[in-house]
Amino acid sequence: MKAFWKLTPVALALTGVMACSPANDNASSTAPQAEQTSTQAASEQSARTESERVNAFFERTFKEDLERSPLFQSYLGIKWNYGEWDEVTEASKDKAIAMAKNRLETIETFDTDKLSEQEKLSLRLFKLGIERDLANDKFRHHSYVVHQFRAAHTMVPSFLINIHSVSDKSDAQAYISRLDKVDTLFDQVIDQMRLREEKGVFPPDWSYDQMIEASQNVISGAPFDTSDTPSTIWKDFQNKVDNLEIESVEKDALKEEAKAALLTSVKPAYNDFIDELRHQAELTPEGDGVWRLPDAEAWYQNRLNWFTTTDLTADEVHQIGLENVERIHNAMRDIMEQVEFDGDLAAFFEFMREDEQFYYANTAEGREKYLSEAKRVIDEMREAIPDYFGILPEAPMVVKRVEAFREKSAGKAFYQSPAQDGSRPGIYYANLYNMKDMPTYQLEALAYHEGIPGHHMQRAIAQELEGVPQFQKFLSFTAYTEGWGLYSEELAKDMGFYEDPYSDFGRLAMELWRACRLVVDTGIHSKKWTREEAIEYLIDNTPNPKNDSVKAIERYIAMPGQATAYMIGKLKIMALRDKAQKELGDDFSWQGFHDEVLRYGPVPLSMLEENIDNWIAQVKEQ
Repeated sequence: MKAFWKLTPVALALTGVMACSPANDNASSTAPQAEQTSTQAASEQSARTESERVNAFFERTFKEDLERSPLFQSYLGIKWNYGEWDEVTEASKDKAIAMAKNRLETIETFDTDKLSEQEKLSLRLFKLGIERDLANDKFRHHSYVVHQFRAAHTMVPSFLINIHSVSDKSDAQAYISRLDKVDTLFDQVIDQMRLREEKGVFPPDWSYDQMIEASQNVISGAPFDTSDTPSTIWKDFQNKVDNLEIESVEKDALKEEAKAALLTSVKPAYNDFIDELRHQAELTPEGDGVWRLPDAEAWYQNRLNWFTTTDLTADEVHQIGLENVERIHNAMRDIMEQVEFDGDLAAFFEFMREDEQFYYANTAEGREKYLSEAKRVIDEMREAIPDYFGILPEAPMVVKRVEAFREKSAGKAFYQSPAQDGSRPGIYYANLYNMKDMPTYQLEALAYHEGIPGHHMQRAIAQELEGVPQFQKFLSFTAYTEGWGLYSEELAKDMGFYEDPYSDFGRLAMELWRACRLVVDTGIHSKKWTREEAIEYLIDNTPNPKNDSVKAIERYIAMPGQATAYMIGKLKIMALRDKAQKELGDDFSWQGFHDEVLRYGPVPLSMLEENIDNWIAQVKEQ
């Protein structure tokens, strides 16, 4: 387009000169040339107009969505509605669906022949996002509005602590405003819970005790009770206000306002939420999988389609899982030979679970050692990255322990993206609640998955992409994102890491974990496995500790289909890399392949395959 802006005035000028030139011997030949130039200029002008239209559409709709979500604003470091929560009402959802349908009609008006390849891809992604949302809306009340891993009761403190920064007095007042409005947010959540109650949609009975306990943890400590220990939120607010450069009297006034909000809004909201949880715990039907819910088969297929971005059925996913479990078990037996272990695979699993050499102490010192080692391996990986990637993220990344208020119910590890404005780094969270759940032999692979070259590389790069619309940087295609994270674990092996065979076993153990997910997720939700049967499968087929297996199965029950995305995505990326290496031979470039995977942001697996096929063709032509 830069060239177009330079050439168009010249083309128009030439057209004008030729049209006004006096007749001469070459008149018959110059007239058609002028006409051709004029036609070309008009075509370029039309293309420019269509390009401007589609990019204005992307910009407008992204802003509309951003204006509707104070949480997303804060996530991006924007403070438009800094004292607000998102609305979670039926009216808000109805409005979003109506907007989506209107946008779908607008999309059909664009002349894609006049758009660049990048714009065509962006438009396809935009349309696909709407189609996915509309497909989901058919099952609007099938999703669990609350479950033990992600819901309002843990989102509120986590968001305030990790996302809501306080750099001046107005930010502190916005924090107080959010505290004041927790009761309104929870009223909306409870309304959504009751809508699902009417339709017979409940999480399983055992999850309610966990949600109640986590909720009680939030409102434990000062000023909620007579304890000398401040509650998590109260401690966070006081620390942030104390760091402000304002008068002490202003700090005291802010703290008093926050304390009042905690007691008059937050505490009653949590108590009402706990009461509702206790009520619904008595109503939930027996069983664990979504097969116990209305229209279960269609709902679970929707979940598989959503998370894998494929049309794979539950039976097909289950079989892929079984085949990969067998493959990885055989690779593990090779590790057993390297370390000269005397026994079968089950005995080796037991050895890896129980031997103290693979675990740091369940103490403050042991936890600090784990964090220190995780930082070290990420730093070493960071040094090696330029040999394998051309595009590198600018955003920094830090390693943190999961906060105490949510560590008991939170997952083993996870990543939080950086703020787009640079005000917050990417964060790799390690859950160190029980050090027996965090074996040292898995430390490397876990750090590579959540940090570098895993989620931090992919998500930070996506946010920093130039030449793509904003919406494209924040799309969610779990098979792509989590497939990349799992792919990164094996990529580290290709890069020469995992020098310790036990650490390489840890890599295989984590891949095995994702293969088993295909088996147990479909087992639970399609084949009616019980929670206990699924836990037993993980214990029998992986080296992970029992508590690790319990928490994992509880997560897969709470989020049907999500766990299948990892291995399905990783297998596709590996297959595409193998194809590129085979077809390109010596012309294959690690940097080129990885940049091609990452340069468009998250995409469905079918589109990723198209992108890689196009890249292979381009390399061949060079």
